[in-house]
Amino acid sequence: MPELPEVEAVRRRLQPAMRGARIDHVLLRRADLRQPFPADFVRRLEGRRVRTVDRRGKYLLVALDSGETLLMHLGMSGSFRIDRAGRVPASLEAAPFDRHDHVVLMLSNGRTVTFNDPRRFGVMDVIGRGALPAHRSFEAMGPEPLSSSFNAEALAAALTGKRIALKVALLDQRVVAGLGNIYASEALHLARLSPLRRSSTIATATGRPRPAAVRLSSAIRAVLRKAIVRNFRRDQDDRFRVYEHDGGKCPTRGCPGTIRRIWQAGRSTFYCPTCQR
Repeated sequence: MPELPEVEAVRRRLQPAMRGARIDHVLLRRADLRQPFPADFVRRLEGRRVRTVDRRGKYLLVALDSGETLLMHLGMSGSFRIDRAGRVPASLEAAPFDRHDHVVLMLSNGRTVTFNDPRRFGVMDVIGRGALPAHRSFEAMGPEPLSSSFNAEALAAALTGKRIALKVALLDQRVVAGLGNIYASEALHLARLSPLRRSSTIATATGRPRPAAVRLSSAIRAVLRKAIVRNFRRDQDDRFRVYEHDGGKCPTRGCPGTIRRIWQAGRSTFYCPTCQR
């Protein structure tokens, strides 16, 4: 499933294509994705102008001039294709669609934005004016890891007293928004912290951050920033430090260890048992 860096890279591609444009036509090529589209989905989008394209956690948020928000989630396999002016068909009905093209937005600037999702685990919804903060997807979501609200203090406070494994805790969106399986493993390796250690060990009994919390919060920001740039550039070289590198040499300088793969909460974890403590 796409994590924060992949979703942020998509946002950065959609923003210049959609911002300021009016949504002239909407074509739904099926009745649902993971869940049914709202009955008035097309009516609430057509004729509306896009103010901006934002992101919260793993969700894309298209703010409309009506005050409503188009909420989008990529699911497991969702992606957007942007056709520029001069390359789009005269009408949506004339377009040569892929069978997995499910939602098509034709914009006033001549561009067409198409959502393709082979596995259909994506989500699209229109959220009413002022209703976004209380939406079930966001009401308990933790801080954005690249915002000023996320730091060692926030991380320590969220994990104080938690007995579950540190890697498993990081996947809880109430702890930090948008962090997923891949980048949790990457950040823990960079911070030299074992994914198996108890979450509460990075904080004092009163919730203050220990040095481990400082290292981990810094590592989370570092791996996410690097991954955003890499995904935006579509650079596939040297993507990960440890993820899917089981059996390989640990990349930490001077460490003789070998990357190991284990299972935690039904997901793969990659780490070095030599330097991650």
